[in-house]
This record gives sequence, C-alpha cells and structure tokens, in this order.
Amino acid sequence: MRMSEADRVEATASVISVTEPHQRGATILSLSTLESQEEVPVARFTLVLPAIFLLAPFVSAQQPSTSKTPPTSPTYASIPVEAAREANPVKTSPESLARAKKWWTIDCVMCHGKDGDGKGETATDMKLKMADFTDPATLKDRTDGEIFYIIKTGHNDMPAEGPRVKTEENWDLVNYVRSLAKKKPDADQKP
Repeated sequence: MRMSEADRVEATASVISVTEPHQRGATILSLSTLESQEEVPVARFTLVLPAIFLLAPFVSAQQPSTSKTPPTSPTYASIPVEAAREANPVKTSPESLARAKKWWTIDCVMCHGKDGDGKGETATDMKLKMADFTDPATLKDRTDGEIFYIIKTGHNDMPAEGPRVKTEENWDLVNYVRSLAKKKPDADQKP
C-alpha cells in the first residue's frame, strides 16, 4: 500500500506541527506515518553522526598514554634560594642524632636503608635508584638548607614530611643524614 502525494504532505505537516518551539529546526520522524524506507537511514545518520563527534573527545581522553617519556618532576634546581641559604640552627649532638634516628627508622629506612646506603627494602622492590648517603661526595655540594627543604617538601618519589615533623626534628634529620657519610681512609693512613 503506497501513500499518495497528498497523504505524504499531510503526514509531513503533522510531523512538523508536533515539533515544539524550543526545538527549532528539529524534526520528529514518525516511521508509522511515513512509509518511505529511504528516509530511515538518513534519519539515523543525522542522529548518530553528531553523537560520534560529541563523544569522540571524551573517549580519546580516557585512552592510556603510550608515551614512554617519564613524567617530569621538580629537580634540585627548583629549591628556592632562601631555603638553600637557611642555616641549621640545631647543632649536631648525640641528642639531636638520637631524635633523628627515631624518625629515620620510622620513615626513611624503608627506602634509604638502615645505614643510608640507598638499599632499603622498598627501594629495592620498586627498583628505585636512591642516593647513597654513606658516600661523602653525595651531599658535599648540598647545603643544610637544601637538605631540610627536600625532607620537608619531598623529591621525586620521596614523599614530603611536611607538617608531620617539627622544624627542630627536621633539622635533626639533616644532622643525621650528614652523619651517615663515612670518611674514606687517607692514602697516607694505613689500616
């Protein structure tokens, strides 16, 4: 049963009259009143194409990055000059080292190792390259202020101590890290 041209115009008019004013330009297709099979694929295409364009940015944003470059992290160069110049107000003493050793055991040993050699269990498991504080050359170019800042704010994979450690205890840790460096025997001195 084919629709006459008059019926087709009447059906189209009824479809347009159903369209509400806030949907200006939108057309509601009633497949039961329109018999033309050729209009159905066009209607689907006009609905699917905008949906693809609207969803494409969200789908591509969720794709995992295949970039092999490691994320950039702050370097030692990002230590503020004022922090680097800060002098250690806590003198190295047995009391200072004892206070720092408590914090070292709680927070630092797992990565830096008991002796500060950078071979802690967590660092080894995670294959992290840690600084060897037993080597005097490791910190020879670092000021106490720089070490204090790194402990306080963290560095690379090392989390920040932040407000968990009091300022004096942080300076104790600076003293403790410095104390881990083992002096190399002089060439003139015999063991």
